Amino acid sequence: MSGLISLFVSLVIVSPAAGPGAKAAAGGHFWLWSFLGRLHPMIVHFPIGLLFVALLLDLLGGKQKSDQFRAAIRVLVFAGALSAVASVVFGLLLSNTDEYGGTTLSLHQWSGIATMVLALLTTWACIRHSPRLRRVLLCITVIGVTVAGHFGATLTHGEGYLSSVLPGGNAAPAAGKTLAMMSQNVPLNDTQVQELNLQVRTILAHNCTSCHGSAKVKGELRLDSKAMVMKGGKNGPVLVAGHPEKSELIRRVLLSRTDKKAMPAKGKGLTKEEIAVLQFWIKQGAPWPDGPQKSLFRLAELEPRNPPVPVATDKLTSPVDRFVNTYFQQHKISWKKPVDDRTYIRRVYLDVIGLLPPADSVDAFVKDTRPDKRGKLVSRLLARDEAYAEHWLTFWNDALRNDYTGTGYITGGRWDITKWLYTSLRDNKPYNIFVKELISPDKTSQGFIKGIRWRGTINSSQSTEMQAAQNVSQIFLGLNLKCASCHDSFISDWKLADAYAFANLFCDSTLEINRCDKPTGKMAGRRILFQELGTIDSSAGTKERLKQLAEFMTEPKDGRLYRTLVNRIWAQVMGRGIVAPVDMMDNVPWSQDLLDWLASDFTASGYDIKKLLYTILTSQTYQLPSVTMENENAIVAENFVFRGMLRRRLTAEQFSDAVSETIYPVYTDSAKVYRLLPEDVRTDKVPFTRASLVKNDAFQTALGRPNRETVATSRPSQSSLLQALELTNGTLFNTAMKLGADKWKKAYPDPEEMVKEVFRSTLGRAPTDKEQTVAMGVLGDAPTVANIQDFMWSVTLLPEFQLIY
Repeated sequence: MSGLISLFVSLVIVSPAAGPGAKAAAGGHFWLWSFLGRLHPMIVHFPIGLLFVALLLDLLGGKQKSDQFRAAIRVLVFAGALSAVASVVFGLLLSNTDEYGGTTLSLHQWSGIATMVLALLTTWACIRHSPRLRRVLLCITVIGVTVAGHFGATLTHGEGYLSSVLPGGNAAPAAGKTLAMMSQNVPLNDTQVQELNLQVRTILAHNCTSCHGSAKVKGELRLDSKAMVMKGGKNGPVLVAGHPEKSELIRRVLLSRTDKKAMPAKGKGLTKEEIAVLQFWIKQGAPWPDGPQKSLFRLAELEPRNPPVPVATDKLTSPVDRFVNTYFQQHKISWKKPVDDRTYIRRVYLDVIGLLPPADSVDAFVKDTRPDKRGKLVSRLLARDEAYAEHWLTFWNDALRNDYTGTGYITGGRWDITKWLYTSLRDNKPYNIFVKELISPDKTSQGFIKGIRWRGTINSSQSTEMQAAQNVSQIFLGLNLKCASCHDSFISDWKLADAYAFANLFCDSTLEINRCDKPTGKMAGRRILFQELGTIDSSAGTKERLKQLAEFMTEPKDGRLYRTLVNRIWAQVMGRGIVAPVDMMDNVPWSQDLLDWLASDFTASGYDIKKLLYTILTSQTYQLPSVTMENENAIVAENFVFRGMLRRRLTAEQFSDAVSETIYPVYTDSAKVYRLLPEDVRTDKVPFTRASLVKNDAFQTALGRPNRETVATSRPSQSSLLQALELTNGTLFNTAMKLGADKWKKAYPDPEEMVKEVFRSTLGRAPTDKEQTVAMGVLGDAPTVANIQDFMWSVTLLPEFQLIY
């Protein structure tokens, strides 16, 4: 069964759109798989209902000591088992074609699969005519359905969906602030008025302005400004200051959701807490202060800032460590002992060049007694220009959505930038020049802003010019314009007109504003997003406009550009950005001073990414032991506390290269000698093709490599069911393991020596006595290729191999 599921899901992930004009769904997947996946919430109700009824009949029959319901139970169990299989298949489709992830997804998947297996076992018990066994299995199956359903509800409705309504459940943050104000029973001060007004405007913006805003004005009522709120609609005022009980606004939101006059008209109604906020606000006189007010959303400073570096200590001389030390003191966190040499060299190798360190280099590094050996190691690795470029090509290919095959290449609607990108990385091109050549490109670098010219009819937000606006703002400014490309954003203050005006900079003509894909007849002109940077000459040709844009965006005064870059690099080697997620630079950083100093130092150092890496990788902060988080949500939570590098999985490319380099060594005798040469006399030539340079395949897709039809600035940090299936049942991986086992058998006839060399090559250390004994138990005195394959497979599944500690 697992083999069939693995094969099916692998085909789903890599299947192309069938036939001319077929379009991919969100995320680049074939539309049919997305459509079928979204049937999962409907299909999943069949096993829930059928198995519950079957259990009820079984319990009734047991109580009456008869088997009169046997035929009905059998039919229900059979149907429940079949629908459970369908639910699992459709659920796997949904998880791999829509934006789902995290621990809850894994729990839901595995509990669902377990329920399916239990349902099939219950079916077997029915066939065997074993009432007692059937009843036991059916009880366990129903428990499994309940558990899987709970995690499914959590995925759909969010954490605390059940607990939030229980006594003592967590109230909404806004409710807590409002209740605190109400409990004072005194006039509100200016700060409290501003805070209350911010809460009210947030509620109105998220629930009301889609129908009563600038884009749509139902009933002649707008709720997006003070004057419009106080004016009311065609039926008169909607609120009476001081009297919520007389206000039409409150009456409408309190109506039953089945009432045609209930508001909001669509979607969920307001929560009790939100209604309480509105009632309290009106009771206070509906204050809406005049003059500049706090935005609904945080907007980070644009200008650069160079904060003073805290005083050094005997052990903490790096500016990075001194800023972190201040942070640790504020959070009462003590410094932990740095990681050992074996952990550090493996971590640095993987972060700088993406390869495992050779076993002899690890041993030599451990024996080295020089106090500055870690800094010298980082310098040597950064000097390996080709290996550095081949590794960081993965990061930039994801970000700049550059790949070697896929949508657009066959039809000529897409251009790759591989040669330009590889050369830029190899030569360590200054980042300001790097950005200029992407925004104001020549033929070798034009693929990024040219976007993908999709086949067939597309919506207006996917035009190549809008793609350019979205991608440039996301990658270089950490700003999401995708919502604002269709309508005024619900997650920021950016408007639809802002997105179109920016997109027009990349357009030979002028785009008409389309709201939710409907033409408005309005034009937005041409302008840069942050107008403090400069004014673009709208009358200039496209090439000149892009040259002006590139100059404005890369000036030192654009602190946001350089904060975004250093935050991305920090996230890449530390597992989490100083600001998270990395595409939302308006979020609060856990250390504003550290972020600002790194950006300022980066510009002062000539926009040198390798120098930035050296600064981070040689810090005591980077050398702290890795830490883990409960789930992905905790990583981006507002209350995140930094304690050290987040433990990370190898990327698809790193894992593939590690297998090529160790488990499946394509070595001739000279290549084997080459691998064992001391590091200072090795060249960058490796006896295999780096995974970053090859086309994507089912194996790398399963391990998280994106299709790059859209920008990808992060990869899932949690393992998925698809990865587990690929590593256990995947044809490509198992074939490589078998070939590798054959080569290791020929190279090391002595199994004891083989075990030691495999451990040294993969983990950078000798096996423990217990590991040696277990391995020899698997291999035996005369190991077969199958024995060796099993042994090597078990090594690749070790956390020590798959994770960066």
